[in-house]
Amino acid sequence: MTGLDTNILVRFFTKDDPLQSAKAKEFLRTLSVESPGFISLVSLIELVWVLRSRYQLSKADLIVCVERLLDLPELILEGQAAVAQSLAKFSMGRMDFADCLIESSGHVAGCRHTVTFDESAARTSGMKLL
Repeated sequence: MTGLDTNILVRFFTKDDPLQSAKAKEFLRTLSVESPGFISLVSLIELVWVLRSRYQLSKADLIVCVERLLDLPELILEGQAAVAQSLAKFSMGRMDFADCLIESSGHVAGCRHTVTFDESAARTSGMKLL
């Protein structure tokens, strides 16, 4: 298994640097079910943030990117069940992906609820306001 940094994923999705994008694409082609790539939750949240803030991807495009990562058998996503849950929540409302993932990760871990001082997160993601 090989861990993937956020910038590999950014180059793969944006194709904004011809040389690095080609290297990222070629590297991802070498992965397999027997020798998969690993994407940490930190890299995933950072990827969504970069694609939204720097590249102005729409919510629909962000959802497609995360779904694509979830669907590739040669990739293992940390907390895959929480990622799938958070993607479903994210696609249904005006929630921030990171807030959805924080709440879903807690839920999958057995938390009764996740508390926050963020009023918007409490209203939209299912967290409880402290």
